[in-house]
Amino acid sequence: MQRPLLVQTAGIAIVGGGMAGITLALGLVNRGISCKIHERGHIFSEIDAGVTFASNSICAMEACDLSVSTAFKAVATHGLCKPNCANMFERRKELYFDFSGGYHDNGSEPSEVLFSLYNWEGSNSDIAEFRKRVVDESDDQGLITLYFTDDTTATAEAVIEADDVKSHVRRFILGFENHEIHACYSYKCAYRGPIPMENAIAELGEDMAANTEMHLGLDGHVITLPVDRGETMNVVAFTRSKEGSIDPHRSTRAATEKDTPSELAGWSKNVTPILSLLNEYVDTWAIFDMLDYPASTYAKERKVLIGDVAHVASPHHGSGAGFGIEDIAVLAEMLAAPAVKTHKGLRALFQAFDLCRSPRTQWHIAGSRPNGRPDEWQAEGVGVDIEKIATEAHERSEKIAGRYQINDC
Repeated sequence: MQRPLLVQTAGIAIVGGGMAGITLALGLVNRGISCKIHERGHIFSEIDAGVTFASNSICAMEACDLSVSTAFKAVATHGLCKPNCANMFERRKELYFDFSGGYHDNGSEPSEVLFSLYNWEGSNSDIAEFRKRVVDESDDQGLITLYFTDDTTATAEAVIEADDVKSHVRRFILGFENHEIHACYSYKCAYRGPIPMENAIAELGEDMAANTEMHLGLDGHVITLPVDRGETMNVVAFTRSKEGSIDPHRSTRAATEKDTPSELAGWSKNVTPILSLLNEYVDTWAIFDMLDYPASTYAKERKVLIGDVAHVASPHHGSGAGFGIEDIAVLAEMLAAPAVKTHKGLRALFQAFDLCRSPRTQWHIAGSRPNGRPDEWQAEGVGVDIEKIATEAHERSEKIAGRYQINDC
């Protein structure tokens, strides 16, 4: 009997060791598939303002491997406020609408998720190589060769590009002169900073500090959510950017509280104390997505794009990481199929993956940037109509997580 191709020594090369790369590696290893992560950094890292996963994402984690969902749940922070907390009932009279979508039950810091995944029982510390930045790829004598900046190489039966928004590896699938290889500036920026939960509760009250909330306003909105198992309140303030073109490789910088957007200065009695609590070190990020030039394909020969490198979107659906987990669950299961015994089979598999995942992930890109407009009273035909804003939020959440199951793929 012919031996399964992907159990052989060369196996699969995974380019990128963020959340997508590590999750994929766990899914493959636990299916007996040989793989190696090639990470350009000296450690695993993930740049994000905090991640939340709705039911579709949790379902995808479980489909990928139970170790993935277990590792995430070990560091997830749930809504902390008890129903009888002091100011809950009085303050909630001020809410426009209550919206969950499953998001506010499981927020976390991306770095904690990475650490938990990499150190979870069943993960292999030898599965990754660091300081391995890919500069070229070639397909010769049946194996794909990766060339790194340190003049070393690696070979594989197939390559899965799982890098981030700043990735250089799109060009190996989409072409070196293609506009699609670069994510585009969305002319939005986000200010992010952590506030000790003790300070947040003292200033804002337990109900507001300990649960995920979004504060809507003209040309900006502010999200707060508990992370670090309730020790910290994470704050992300979105505004229009006044800057012109920005290099995606220099899209983050340290800021101070003086840099927090003036557009939010005259906001409500809730937002003003949130901004005042931010410590002197605040991160500001330019937001990039692939709305202007979405990838025309995710696959070429025995190479495939997944996660942000394939379909990075603006964060206004709160589902980018979750859609990447969906990619991984589908791809890991497809790669474990007994029929994948030849290079021809791999090529067909990656084309099938592209056909399967493109419609849903392209919908996500197309909708995410516009989805921020109702939150900032900019949506045409919606404006400040709270009922319409609520309806839009619920409809999009339903499409993301309501009836969708990973088995649908």
